Amino acid sequence: MSATPSTLSAAGTGAEDPAPAPARPHTRGEPAATVAPLAGFTVAVTAARRADELAAMLRRKGAEVVCAPALRIVPLSDDQRLAAASRELIRRPADVVVATTGIGFRGWVEACETWGTAEPLLAAMHNSRLLARGPKAKGAIRAAGLTEEWSPPSESSAEVLDYLLATGVEGLRVAVQLHGEPLPDFCAALRLAGAEVVEVPVYRWTLPDDVAALDRLIEDITGGGVDAVTFTSAPAAAGLLDRAEAVGMRAPLVRALSRDALAMCVGPVTARPLMAYDVPTVWPGRARIGALVKRLAEELPGRFPSLPVAGHRLRLRGHAALVDGTVRPVSPALMRVLRELARRPGQVRDRADLLASLGGDADAHAVETAVARLRTALGDPKIIQTVVKRGYRLALDSGDCLPEGD
Repeated sequence: MSATPSTLSAAGTGAEDPAPAPARPHTRGEPAATVAPLAGFTVAVTAARRADELAAMLRRKGAEVVCAPALRIVPLSDDQRLAAASRELIRRPADVVVATTGIGFRGWVEACETWGTAEPLLAAMHNSRLLARGPKAKGAIRAAGLTEEWSPPSESSAEVLDYLLATGVEGLRVAVQLHGEPLPDFCAALRLAGAEVVEVPVYRWTLPDDVAALDRLIEDITGGGVDAVTFTSAPAAAGLLDRAEAVGMRAPLVRALSRDALAMCVGPVTARPLMAYDVPTVWPGRARIGALVKRLAEELPGRFPSLPVAGHRLRLRGHAALVDGTVRPVSPALMRVLRELARRPGQVRDRADLLASLGGDADAHAVETAVARLRTALGDPKIIQTVVKRGYRLALDSGDCLPEGD
């Protein structure tokens, strides 16, 4: 995984580490101190909407949070395509209307209000079968004084499509409210089944106002400064990849998301742009940001084994180490050394390996300095053993790594 961005802790072996609190030896079998599940990790938020809410939830779990919207929502209240589609549906009402997002359906009605066509549009929809992709779309339909016929428990567009095809759409006029991007597969399947499809583009995505923040996030991810990146929409995932391509960083970004930073998505639809580049993705069972945070708090710490060392329990985190359940901040350079030692716990790592982890400009004396400072940061010098004329190793109590809570 990764170290924290330079804005969060000092880099290099010359930086001063905070003086750690005295360590209390941990007795095996004794419950470790309670620690926030994401303490010691840096998590990025790419959302344009509800970013503050998501960031607050992550901070309550202990995470350091970096916010950089990967997109900006542009309502199409003055867009002639939306106006034309709305007039067409007033003139010839749809047999079926599919609401894919709450914000999109509300935005559609609000745009029609500015044109004076909201009332006839809603009157036309009273004679349509309304399908809501999820509870937010369902709430927007009901707020407009309408009633949905059905909504899938999975909140999946694929399940909406299956429902329509199973009930039959041949000869029907189906209006599909788009959610920022075209739905070519969805609409094509309906047309192949004999439906007349009216696409309703309510809003679109574009680059964020602050492109510099997004560029810094790409640098942080590729430089190992972020442990997880959260995505709450497919356009956000695509926006990050597109911006990385524009600045010549897509390959390093994909590599970092595949190896180091966890790509945490709100659902499988959001994950698709990343999966197209074979980026491993994780999502919760329900497409909710609360469920996303809960799954992340389970997934991210579980990627690091708990090591019994010198009578303590050691677990690495992004920019900290847990020693007997206590969070001990570790600077990026020292964390690289600790990761190298933990890569093969209990085995001797020679000075050349540890020197390489410090970077090309470090000298031979830097290893001894780094190990001394790392022992101080961890709170017990016995955690790292010196093996004369060979190097250093973690003082593993046993050949096995113990799961958390044992």
